[in-house]
Amino acid sequence: MDDASLSTLADDEFAPTKTYLNTASCGLLPRRTLAAVTALARSLADGRPDGSGDFAVVEAARDRFARLAGVDADRVAVGGSVSVHVGLIAASLPPGAEVLAPQGEFSSVVTPFAVRGDLRTRYVPLERMAESVGPDTALVALSSVQSSDGRTADLKAIRAAAADHGARTLIDATQSAGWLPLDAGEYDYTVTGGFKFLLAPRGTSFLTVTEEAQPALPPLHAAMSAAEDPWGSVYGPVERLSPTARRFDAPPAFLAYHGAERSLALLEEIGVEAVHAHATGLAARLRAGLAGLGHEPVPGESPIVAVPGLGDREPELERAGIVVSNRAGNLRAAFHLYNTQADVDRVLDVLAG
Repeated sequence: MDDASLSTLADDEFAPTKTYLNTASCGLLPRRTLAAVTALARSLADGRPDGSGDFAVVEAARDRFARLAGVDADRVAVGGSVSVHVGLIAASLPPGAEVLAPQGEFSSVVTPFAVRGDLRTRYVPLERMAESVGPDTALVALSSVQSSDGRTADLKAIRAAAADHGARTLIDATQSAGWLPLDAGEYDYTVTGGFKFLLAPRGTSFLTVTEEAQPALPPLHAAMSAAEDPWGSVYGPVERLSPTARRFDAPPAFLAYHGAERSLALLEEIGVEAVHAHATGLAARLRAGLAGLGHEPVPGESPIVAVPGLGDREPELERAGIVVSNRAGNLRAAFHLYNTQADVDRVLDVLAG
């Protein structure tokens, strides 16, 4: 999609009332997504039979995410949060297993392992992840893009090191899926929250599991939606779980998934490559402008731009109508398809103040 078409589509789908540069916290909902959620909520308020939600829409969202992630839909489970998916993986590990993770990793990725109490969780700097995988490592768990500062991991080297030592890999793609091409089949597990760069409502998340890794996961959240025959499994224990990754589903929040299906349709229409070019181009413009003002943003090429030590200027930007974040002392801005060069220049104007 060319720049003109992308700009037109963004204008049609989004109408932020402020300069919104906070997608790393929460993405904006497209108009089509808002319409889908509103329609379902209205049906429920009116007492119509379709008001509770449609499993077929959940399946459509699963299919769309699977295409975005480059895997078959049979490898995708749905849920409501990253930590729920990670909890399944944590439950699959034997006592004493070592989990390797980056220092400062997002809490949803590491807390389910920490609270078990009988696992060994080892934290190392992000840039040393690959070299730190050892013969005792059972699982390497990390985000493909760090939430606090937008740094990207050397995933190729980490995959190779894990393979050399027989360790499984868990990648949280929440801060990358939607703008960075994802091949989920390269990892044993991926988890992705839908409410950031996938532009879906909060309450949608996706777990991918390779066929080799599926037998190790316990279906802890199994309910009728995880059954081979959901509507034949309404009462009593489910007798036959789905033979696909659907047996790992957490019961879906229908309002969120009715919206997510529309958001994922928009991303398919645009193409991840187009979002990547647009968002990273704006981030590069901001990094260059910040350097010109004497600041030192964290190096990188992601659409998440972080400036160490500048987080305390977030309230000043908010007063100017610019929405960013203060994360770990970093001033953090994050770009998506609804942002423009004018948004970048507004931030630089305020910081030059």
